[in-house]
Amino acid sequence: MKYTKLPNTDIKVSKICLGTMTWGNQNTQEEGFEQMDFALEQGVNFFDTAELYSVPATPETYGATEKIIGNWFAKTGNREKVVLASKIAGGGDYTKHIREGGLNKKNIKEAIEGSLKRLQTDYIDLYQLHWPNRGVNVFGTRDFPTDTAKDEVENYLEIIQTLNDLIQEGKIRQYGLSNETPWGTMKYMQTAELNKLARPITIQNSYSMIHRGYEAGMSEVSLREDIGLLAYSPLAQGVLSGKYLDGNLPEGARGTLFPRFVARYMGDGSLEAVKRYEAIAKKAGITLSEMSLAFVNQLPFVTSNIIGATKISQLKENIGSINIDLSEETLKEIEEVHKDIPNPAP
Repeated sequence: MKYTKLPNTDIKVSKICLGTMTWGNQNTQEEGFEQMDFALEQGVNFFDTAELYSVPATPETYGATEKIIGNWFAKTGNREKVVLASKIAGGGDYTKHIREGGLNKKNIKEAIEGSLKRLQTDYIDLYQLHWPNRGVNVFGTRDFPTDTAKDEVENYLEIIQTLNDLIQEGKIRQYGLSNETPWGTMKYMQTAELNKLARPITIQNSYSMIHRGYEAGMSEVSLREDIGLLAYSPLAQGVLSGKYLDGNLPEGARGTLFPRFVARYMGDGSLEAVKRYEAIAKKAGITLSEMSLAFVNQLPFVTSNIIGATKISQLKENIGSINIDLSEETLKEIEEVHKDIPNPAP
């Protein structure tokens, strides 16, 4: 395994982060335990979860993933071996079964107490804001929703002060953002600096070879402001494994069970790009999944690459990508496809 540090901290994390959102729905607790055992054995010390998991978010499965992780900590005593990240859900109809009002002091304090109880721990290493209060172009929305620009105001200072208080109380060690834009990220950074409060150290946004929008603005923020990307959906919900090519819908696959989650990655441009990437991987003697993950692993603005799997065989392949170094020729061929079919998935 390769390791780095969360920016501006001494917290050492594996470059591969274990994503957990399927536990409690697609995966049982026993399977979640198996994945955590295996990942830790392979040197993965960074686990990412969220209060709303498992996905799809429903009242019945709210908090299920955190409970599984908490039960594993209780069984194994491995809490101190893991750098644990979780998230508070944002507002909107998708999470109205959790609470209303979005991100504010009351909701943040309520959320952290619930997560700590479910996770059976007294602190979370990295606490993240799952998505902004305001409307932004995420979750398959390609362009900025301009109608929201003048209607909504984010309560940045209240949010940061609350998170700063939680750091002082020892309930979280650091905090990060998720599904944010360059403007929103800089607003948090600026507000923290002006008020001499703790600043965000990471941002968890989607990134894959068919969704490289992060490079149009956010990558510069990451590099100049030292806020590391935790890349999620690096396999584009499994599309970059190639398993959905030619109309295939494998039994038990995410795209088969929950087609709306992969639809954003299944347009004609995306599938054409995936076919071309698959040919490049074959030429390089590796799988498409391995190439897709290795590409993300080597990016200079990536702190950790969040992988998720429903099967141990997939998890083994995904974790093993850390040992693959793509050649200059392969990287050049990837860029040629990107030049022809730039960011086909929103």
